[in-house]
Amino acid sequence: MAEDTLYAHGVVGEDFAFNDRVAEVFDDMLHRSIPYYQTVVEAMAQLISRNCPKGGMIYDLGCSTGTTLLELSRRLPVDQFRYRGIDNAPAMLDKARKKSAMFSKSSLLTFNEEDITTCALPSAAAVICNYTMQFLRPITRLDFVHRIYSALPEDGVFFLSEKTISHAKRLNRNFIDIYHAFKRQQGYSELEIAAKREALENVLIPFSLEENISLLREAGFAEIEPYFKWFNFTAIVALKR
Repeated sequence: MAEDTLYAHGVVGEDFAFNDRVAEVFDDMLHRSIPYYQTVVEAMAQLISRNCPKGGMIYDLGCSTGTTLLELSRRLPVDQFRYRGIDNAPAMLDKARKKSAMFSKSSLLTFNEEDITTCALPSAAAVICNYTMQFLRPITRLDFVHRIYSALPEDGVFFLSEKTISHAKRLNRNFIDIYHAFKRQQGYSELEIAAKREALENVLIPFSLEENISLLREAGFAEIEPYFKWFNFTAIVALKR
């Protein structure tokens, strides 16, 4: 796993993008930047096993290097589900396919280069957006979630993990400070933290937990619950009824 040193010398002069440079270090970036990622995936596996029919397709929209689907395929019974990752970044998908082959999962996992906002989702039993929707323009998010709702069958499951903001200003500042302390513990310098934040400023636009739940409800989901929260990181599950 290549070490993430993209911002070791400060701002690189461009907004954050899922390009070849990011793909090369993305697994390390994920490990060091997303608190309790494995815990969220483990919880996701438990909810899938209780709610999704055997033989269904598990989609990961914005799958990057395929880590989520690989982890789910390890935790769930062999051949119980099929898995498909969708992303528009060729370098990320190349990594995902190589990892899938390395762990002998190529027959179970497929990865397609498509636009997650327009791709078809046939035979969907569950759809995952792990820290993906926050990169979509806010004005497009309701249509995006509504399309997922329409693609899911009765009792289908939607997983939404997002970086969130709090409208309680002092607590929001506390949460950001605690997250930066977490990143320092993972070996990132103050320069790297500041540079990454600046690169993401116009790219990652977070909603609050309440705004995300309202979006899900407006799209048609009736059963909606956060199943994990760590300061400004939130994972939500929504069932179609």
